[in-house]
Parts: sequence; C-alpha cells; structure tokens
Amino acid sequence: MSKHKGFVPVGLREKKERFDCIGMAFVGSIGVASGASARVGAAVGARTNGCGTACAITPALGLTRCRTVRGSAHSRSVAKKAWVVSAAVEPTAQVGLVGLAVMGQNLALNIAEKGFDIAVYNRSYEKTKDTVARAERESLSDKLKGYESVDDFIAALQKPRKIIMLVKAGAPVDATIATLKDKLEPGDMIIDGGNEWYTNTERRGKEMEEKQIAYIGMGVSGGEEGARYGPSMMPGGPKEAYSFIEPIVTKVAAQVNDGPCVTYIGPGGAGNYVKMVHNGIEYGDMQLIGEAYDVLSTIGGLSADQLASTFADWNKGMLDSFLVEITAKIMAQKDTLLNDGSALVSKILDKSGSKGTGMWTMEEAVRRAVPAPTIMAALEARYLSALKDERIEAAKVLKGPEPANAKEKLTVSQEQLVSDVQAALYASKICSYAQGMNLIRTAANENGWELDLGEIARIWKGGCIIRAKFLDRIKAAYVKDSKLPSLLVDPDFAKELESAQAAWRNVVSLAVQSGIAVPAMSGSISYYDTYRRATLPSSQMVQAQRDFFGSHTYQRTDTNGVYHTRWSSDGVTETM
Repeated sequence: MSKHKGFVPVGLREKKERFDCIGMAFVGSIGVASGASARVGAAVGARTNGCGTACAITPALGLTRCRTVRGSAHSRSVAKKAWVVSAAVEPTAQVGLVGLAVMGQNLALNIAEKGFDIAVYNRSYEKTKDTVARAERESLSDKLKGYESVDDFIAALQKPRKIIMLVKAGAPVDATIATLKDKLEPGDMIIDGGNEWYTNTERRGKEMEEKQIAYIGMGVSGGEEGARYGPSMMPGGPKEAYSFIEPIVTKVAAQVNDGPCVTYIGPGGAGNYVKMVHNGIEYGDMQLIGEAYDVLSTIGGLSADQLASTFADWNKGMLDSFLVEITAKIMAQKDTLLNDGSALVSKILDKSGSKGTGMWTMEEAVRRAVPAPTIMAALEARYLSALKDERIEAAKVLKGPEPANAKEKLTVSQEQLVSDVQAALYASKICSYAQGMNLIRTAANENGWELDLGEIARIWKGGCIIRAKFLDRIKAAYVKDSKLPSLLVDPDFAKELESAQAAWRNVVSLAVQSGIAVPAMSGSISYYDTYRRATLPSSQMVQAQRDFFGSHTYQRTDTNGVYHTRWSSDGVTETM
C-alpha cells in the first residue's frame, strides 16, 4: 500500500478501469472536419459503454471520447459536458515536456533519442515549432510530437500521464501547474526539472496530493550539453511515483562506470535541495579556478597559451573535472571579433552574474549553522564583481600592493608556482565539497530524509557541472563510513590535505602580499585550520564579550556547568 496517501498509482487491477476509451463511432458523416486538428466544440450525444465508462460522441468527426465514471448518476449527466479534443490526437506519448527553452528543448530531444515517444508543449508556440523542426533535422520526428494546445498535449499522453516541466522557478511554475492540474487525473504526475526552492516543491506536493496527483522535484544538471546528451538528475518526492519515471530517466541520464547518473534522492523537496547544494559547490569550484587563473597570470606571468596547456595538463590528473576541462578551452579561445590573436577571456567584462541558487545555499547554511566559507566567499566575490563602477573609483583612492607589480614578489620558478597552485586548488576543492556535503547531511537529519551521500556523489560523476574524477573517492569515503562527520577527516583526504598545505599556504600568502584577493582559497584554508584546532582563543574572547554585555553566560574548560561573571561590578562568577 502506498505511504503517499494522495498518490494513486496505476496498478494492474485499476489499469483497465482508468484508461480512456478513444475510438471511432462512425456515427453520421465524418467528412465534415476541416483538418486533422479540428476541435470538437461540444458533445452532441453521450452514452456509457459496458465497462462503466461515459462516452461523448461527435457524429461530425466520428470521434468517441470516453472517461471512467463512478456510478450511473454521473453517467446520465455526461451529455451536459463539453469535450475539447483534437480528432487526430491519440495517447501515444510515454512522457510529456512543458517549457522549451534551451534546457527543455535539449532534454526533450535526449528523451526522444533514447527511444521514448514524447509530446512537447510551450506557451509560445514558436518554440514548439522550433523544437519539432530540430527533431526533424536530427531524425527524431517519429518520436517527438509538438502540440499547440494544452488539451491536445494532455490527450497525447499515455496514462498515468508523466509531465516534465522546465520553466523558470517561482511564479511561472505555479502558473504552469495551474494550466495543467485541472486537466489531469488521479495517478498522473508532474515533474519539475528546474532549479526550484525546495520548500516551494514541498508546498506544491501537498497541493497536488489533494488531487491525487504526484509531484516530483527533480534537479537537472549539465547545462545545454548535459540536457541533450545525458545530465545528472536528482529526483525527490513520492517514491512510488518515481518508479514510473525511473525507466525513462535511467536511460536519459549520463552513464558512468557504475551506472546512470540518477537516483531517487528522497521525499518532499530533497531532490531540489541536493541540486541547490550542488550549485553552491559549483560556485565555490568556479571561484577557486578563477583565483588560480588570476595568480598564475598576474603573479606567474603565464600567457594564455601557457595557461591553456597548464589547465589541460591538470585535467589529466587529480584535478580531472568538467570545469577544469572547459577552463583549458576558454584559455585557448582567441578573440574572433578583433581577430588579433588575443585571448577572448581578457576582453570579458569582469562582472559575474548569478541566478539565486548560490544565495539559497548560503541562506540554508546560515539557517542550519553549517560553516561554508568557501561557498560564501564565492558568492560574495560575484557580488563584489558586480560593483564595477564603484571599484573603478575605489582604485583611484585605496592604496596597497599593485597586482601589476606582483611578478616582482615571485621568489620561486614559474614551474614551482604552477605546482603550488595546483595543490592549493585541489585542497580548496576538497573543503568546498566537504562544506556542501555537510549541509546536505544536516538538512537530511533535520527534515527526516534518509539520504545516501555516497550515492549522491556517484550521480555527480557524470553529466553535471561539478563532475570530477575525485568524486569516486568521495563516494568511497561515505561508503566506508556513512556517518563521516566531514570529508576532511577521512584518512585518505586528510593525508592529501596535509601534503598540500605547504603549497596551499604559500599561494595564499603570495596572493595577499601581492594585493590579489583569493577569498575562496583563503576561506578554505581558514576552514581547514579552524576545524583542525582543538582550542579557539578567538571564540573564548567572543563568548566572554557576550557574557560581559548581555549576560549570555558561558561554560568552562575545567569543569561542568554554566556560569556568569559580573564583569563590570565586583567580578564575582556565579553558577547558573
């Protein structure tokens, strides 16, 4: 029996009852229709078939549209209903997709290419036509069909209907659900594949539960290319509903050596939550690579071609990852507008954008008291970069070491600097992933989600933006100890951090002395140093200050109990 009370899965006993009867009545003339997609305005007549199904008959089109009904009274009243159907539409699609922007269109084509019949719909019909035309160019038109009306789109779906949405988070998702929900039936399901705030997913799940419609929040990572050829997917919601889309998503997802990059994450908004933290880790990863580029180019004096070669070499070793791979390609890209042989990256305006998932990650980290300084530094770096005009004016006033003269402070060879930055980047990445995993674990504990961190690391190995070789080792760490408090204390990672820290400290020190901000790298090493220190004098002072001005009390290192000192009067310490 399903634990999810609002969702009614289609079982063998119900299957015969719940499927619509769509057939040809051959009543009256059928030559009157003005085209294959002619609409049926209202039912001319109605009857019930032998299996308790109400059928509306339109003689002009020879179409019978039937639905299962409960009781004869309802059967007798069916003639009063209007049926809006296309004569040409039959329920042949195994899945539907709404929202045909870049991600939606590419995921739809991926689904079709994997052999599934898919119906697609977009509020703007032009995007539907574009998708259908692309499917034709890619020889997928036999699997992908586009529909102009929502009614035809719904009618094209086999039951239980499975509809993936890929629309902008927030109000557009609610508007799309409002368009769909009254046209769906118990047992159908909606899958939100966008980046959505997880509590919105949980709210919508409860609303849909009242209609016995399952709601799944499924994070999809990999960008345009991943969506087309195999993303990493993180579905959460009713597990019974996931079983209906599992055959589809396991084929559509990226494939790695130990399986498809998709797994059932957990109930409610767990899938969206994990995708949100994935994006937070992504923020940290990108900023760390950006800082490595800054240090190597500004202090090390490496040319764009040298940097392209360096990142390409790094991608063959411990830093093997999608983001390092594309960084090598970015460094190799020349400016084709000026066509002067210069690197394109140096012409890009230094204002980094963001869409909200990094901010959501940090809101959650703060709310749950989970330290995530690498990710926070990455987010703040984007915000500081957006202050371009202010930074231009501040550069005229604020003095300090000039990055332009940073090469003068380099006391090691260029080759040694490259090696040191590689070690610093790797160590910092471990900290970033550790922070993200700790946030997922804390949220899981507080929400009652039973999440498998090792399996989450596994599905990030392919398809997604943060895919990296060392995720195999992260998976292994959690398989070995599912209650591991931090990746930093896994014996293998601890050894690597120890061996990297001399280079790590040298890079951060050199950057600071040169006036080059490396907030994510310095935040990472501060995180490492704080976490490995048994006693924190700064925290002793902060708690003493709190007790001084606010009587917040404190505990002692030498005995149990709670204490307050009358700091500003007689200095007497009281036991509370």
